[in-house]
Amino acid sequence: MYTTLIILFISALFFMSGKVRSDLVAMCALVLLVLFGILTPEQALSGFSDKVVVMMIGLFVVGGAIFQTGLAKMMSSKILRLAGDSEVKLLVLVMLVTAFIGAFVSNTGTVALMMPIIVSMAMSGNINSSRLLMPMAFASSMGGMMTLIGTPPNLVIDGELVKNGYDKLTFFSFTPVGLVCLAIGLLVLIPTSKFFLSKKGDSKQEGNRNGKSLTDLVREYQLSNNLYRVLVEENTLFIGKTLKEINLSQRYHISVLEIRRKPTSNNPFFKTGNQEVVNADTVIYEGDILYLRGSFESIEQMNAENHLNFLDTHHPEQRLPNELHFHDIGIAEVLIMPASKLVNTRISDSKLREHFGLNILGIQRKDNYILQNLKDEKMHAGDILLVQGTWEHIAKMDAERSQLVVLGQPLAEASKVTLTHKAPIAALIMVGMVVAMMFDFIPIAPVTAVLIASLLMVISGALRNIESAYKTINWESIVLIAGMLPMALALEKTGVSALVSNGLVSSLGDKSPYVLLAGVYFTTSLMTMFISNTATAVLLAPIALKTAVTLGLQPQAFLFAVAVGASMCFASPFSTPPNALVMSAGRYTFMDYVKVGLPLQIIMGIVMVFVLPLLFPFAN
Repeated sequence: MYTTLIILFISALFFMSGKVRSDLVAMCALVLLVLFGILTPEQALSGFSDKVVVMMIGLFVVGGAIFQTGLAKMMSSKILRLAGDSEVKLLVLVMLVTAFIGAFVSNTGTVALMMPIIVSMAMSGNINSSRLLMPMAFASSMGGMMTLIGTPPNLVIDGELVKNGYDKLTFFSFTPVGLVCLAIGLLVLIPTSKFFLSKKGDSKQEGNRNGKSLTDLVREYQLSNNLYRVLVEENTLFIGKTLKEINLSQRYHISVLEIRRKPTSNNPFFKTGNQEVVNADTVIYEGDILYLRGSFESIEQMNAENHLNFLDTHHPEQRLPNELHFHDIGIAEVLIMPASKLVNTRISDSKLREHFGLNILGIQRKDNYILQNLKDEKMHAGDILLVQGTWEHIAKMDAERSQLVVLGQPLAEASKVTLTHKAPIAALIMVGMVVAMMFDFIPIAPVTAVLIASLLMVISGALRNIESAYKTINWESIVLIAGMLPMALALEKTGVSALVSNGLVSSLGDKSPYVLLAGVYFTTSLMTMFISNTATAVLLAPIALKTAVTLGLQPQAFLFAVAVGASMCFASPFSTPPNALVMSAGRYTFMDYVKVGLPLQIIMGIVMVFVLPLLFPFAN
């Protein structure tokens, strides 16, 4: 027993720290359980064949197809336009649309889809985007409570009920609970977000920043103050050589942002002209104008040694046109997702130029801007990169939503996303999957319906190939769930579950079932603030069921308390992926989550203690 508790405690510490990937922590815990003889290898690997895990894999594929066909984004964009200029109406619509999508798609994917649209809508309505991003993240979790497939804890408690001989939950068994959660969320977040979140900055300024005004981005990242133009003349030593050969970054600590060919004499920064994004194989020709970033002294030294000349005065360009015209080359901000492979990777090793044809011009890390010596800088989760490249390449990066999210595209650009010829097929497959899971008279198990739908998405061409399907799966989440499921078995085998259950019964059993339900709910809620909601549900679901059965009560309300308590965690940015995802984009601090999320979390728990027994009575 003590060994199991020590392994669980150490795992929880690593989960809380966030310094080690959660899937790695889960697998290490699993290996330790086997090494100490607590679980057999077969028991340790049982999580990978669990129907919850298999269903989650299929749902990732289905959700990926919905994203790639543009179906969800088009629906969201059209509905959000109904808000008009009303800030409250926009907030309500954002939460409703997000919750609806979150009912059928993972909350992480929902937030990745909605975030650029929300930011654009905020700019259009001249609203502080920080007022919308956190409620949007919370709404994705609330929406997950509306269906069986909305969030992993729902699948966990369904599996626990079936395993112990109770009737399986239907697809919409969760809908009344989810609607109550959403109603509470709306009532609490409308006033609290306005009071606490709108003070994070002037709405106009924030809207302009997140709205991706190109002029504002140039000014914000001080591009013009760090920009120099030099002319390649007849006697310049660089003529005929590639950028790799001249190696300016190593020799002079200078970055070449762009080459302008056949320019006019008064060509301003980033205006029309023959623009070329540079790469290692770019060849320098006579008459080229090089756009450089680096210290003035370094560029002056380079000019003297290689016979180049400044096109400007001896100081950086300071005059900017009133309106910038971006043609082939543009700039955009890109948010690094927590699960991105770029986390802890140096800029020089990121291969963004090779894969996407993009240059990194700067990094925004919280309120700090890193604009110099970027080559050796390591990227962090939540960093916002300012990238430069062709609009086509920026759009290509926008498709990598599991890794990177392009922020703040103009609303006009967001609304241009049209359904592909495969979108109706993807919609039909999704509807068929939902119908099969909704109605018991259709002789198809939910996990089978999900697998059939995921296969049809690939076969029909909604996903280009099987490799694309694999890329849609968040393997970190899958391994985490599969690794933590046997932990619950270990707790049961070693008597820990019985100990906790008996503790709850002995301390609260002689009191009202409502008090016991509150104990289960708030224990789950507290635990979820430090470890993932899925891991919490896996660990506490068997305990909640055993506690209820010991007292002769129906377990459904107690298991729903676990699912809701695990999913409705808002007081920490680290408890759920959506909370962490919007932290940087909304410029939130940990205290912002405490101020807004903690009251919501407490109120949600109090209401659920009284609502759940009405929906799922304690007695037969």
